[in-house]
Amino acid sequence: MDVAAYLNEFLFGIYPYLALAVLLLGCLVRFDREPFTWKSDSSQLLRKRELRVGSNLFHYGILVVVGGHFVGFLAPGWAIRWALDPARHQLIAMVVGGIAGAIAIIGLSILIHRRLSDARIRHNSRKWDIAIVLMLWLQLALGLMTVPLSAQHMDGAMFEVMTDYVKGIVTFRSGVANLLVGTPIVYRLHIFLGFTIFLVSPFTRMIHIWSGIGAVAYVFRPYQIVRTRRSGPVA
Repeated sequence: MDVAAYLNEFLFGIYPYLALAVLLLGCLVRFDREPFTWKSDSSQLLRKRELRVGSNLFHYGILVVVGGHFVGFLAPGWAIRWALDPARHQLIAMVVGGIAGAIAIIGLSILIHRRLSDARIRHNSRKWDIAIVLMLWLQLALGLMTVPLSAQHMDGAMFEVMTDYVKGIVTFRSGVANLLVGTPIVYRLHIFLGFTIFLVSPFTRMIHIWSGIGAVAYVFRPYQIVRTRRSGPVA
């Protein structure tokens, strides 16, 4: 195996599992040992209007982007092909993902400007706070850059390659990294940076994402039983 092939195998066949393992174990260890750091470290008391606009745009956009990635890449083929062929599936992903990604990166740009331009916020920001938002901005930019590239291959072939790769990682398929050989470097950078964000998340404010997911359980909680301490008959 030559150096290029070995590097491709490591970056896209081994590194994703290292990143996911650190994500899982790191989150568990942090929850167990440093539960009081499990927060987003909000700075909402400073420049609230800019925070509100940027945060809403970013979160609404990123939720659609992330949800689209999960549905688009991990949904079983039989659940998609009965309604959409690969070309139409790719077109929907490009349009919806492009719009949501643009909204998210605009919101994140507002948040980055707010954090870096205000001396008080910048002074109270850890290095990882700034690093992670810059990584997220770059990841969104790379994602948007794939849209015009995908438009050059509207037969859905490239989309199928990416789908097969993601499913291969999830199902522990051997040799899955070979699928990315020869693909445009923007796609590979997007994938590599995505797993890198997973890798560093347990050590940053990104940890609060799990709390957002866990909050869904609140909807299905059992009724709370409240007993009065008053004496005498209750009307």
